[in-house]
Amino acid sequence: MEQYQQAFESLFATNMGYRPGERILVFSDLIRSDEALTEADRNRRSRLHATARELADFSRIRFGSGEFSDFPATPASGAEPPLTLWQAVFSEAIIEQLEITGLMGPLLAKSIDAAGLERARGIVAAGKAAVANIIIALANNSTSHTNFRKLACHAGARFASLPHFDPEMFATSMTVDWHALADRTAKLVEAVNRAEWVYVECPNGTVMHICKKGRKAEGDDGLLTADGAFGNLPAGEAYLAPLEGESHGTMVIEWGPTAKLASPLTLTVADGRVVRIDGDDPLRQRLEAKFAENSNCRNLAELGIGTNDKASRPDNVLEAEKILGTIHLALGDNTGFGGMVAAPFHEDYVFYQPTVTLVMPDGSQEIIIDNGRLQL
Repeated sequence: MEQYQQAFESLFATNMGYRPGERILVFSDLIRSDEALTEADRNRRSRLHATARELADFSRIRFGSGEFSDFPATPASGAEPPLTLWQAVFSEAIIEQLEITGLMGPLLAKSIDAAGLERARGIVAAGKAAVANIIIALANNSTSHTNFRKLACHAGARFASLPHFDPEMFATSMTVDWHALADRTAKLVEAVNRAEWVYVECPNGTVMHICKKGRKAEGDDGLLTADGAFGNLPAGEAYLAPLEGESHGTMVIEWGPTAKLASPLTLTVADGRVVRIDGDDPLRQRLEAKFAENSNCRNLAELGIGTNDKASRPDNVLEAEKILGTIHLALGDNTGFGGMVAAPFHEDYVFYQPTVTLVMPDGSQEIIIDNGRLQL
């Protein structure tokens, strides 16, 4: 615990804005027996789980509150976590009401309709005094794009999501000057929100025309101190949900979530959806299986632009997508940040040395990243 004690203190004091008397919950996930992992990733997952326990222990000793929960890993990022985690975060009364009203099943299956979700929001809001105040998600698979996370934040919880995290990041990208990063991210968000389209070109052959009409970019700056705040840690990006059905182009993927691909995959995007995959890397079979399970997984869900000058490693998507001057594109669910497509899947892919051009409503253009160098 002593190795990261200063970073743990900063996490709660600076990033989460701890207030005396708050309830803190840390959760992680366990490696399932059917997961095929490299030795390196198995090692990282084991260290991640152990560090999550250490963080909960630190919180309990330092602040008098540090609950810990774990569960077998979900099938993919974006899938709902099991009922056990809902029970740990929300009160028994809330869970009972969700079950009595028939909402719990659709919430877990991610099949709930808008009216049902609104009823669930009302139940959670009525019992929010019993919901955890600070939630640190140190599970390998992301719960960011889930009903669980959205309802926790609706109850006022401050939620930090650290999927695919490597504990070593507590000594690297988590040491950034958070206030300088916040200023840089805000300037980028302001610029992007002047545009209707965003053009991206990369040396690897990626060329994307991304429609922003009617959508608002937001900033993930790591300062999660307001009630209901949510973001990734390590932080550092401007992001948006492209308007569905409009974006088009070619994505050449060279890096997966935790490793470089054996050979690049080329994804063709038309009408905001992946319509073709070319290439032989095993990621192709995994994506095609996801697309077959649920066609919404084809959705171009996100454009993000990295702003963290202490982030550097390309082999871990959580940090890679924050590297200053990179962009990332995601497929699948985007309902958590302004989009309209729900799916039990959300996965990001990072692209290096991009040139990013904003196209304004009057047709004028502004280059904000030139070959990986931020121009603002």
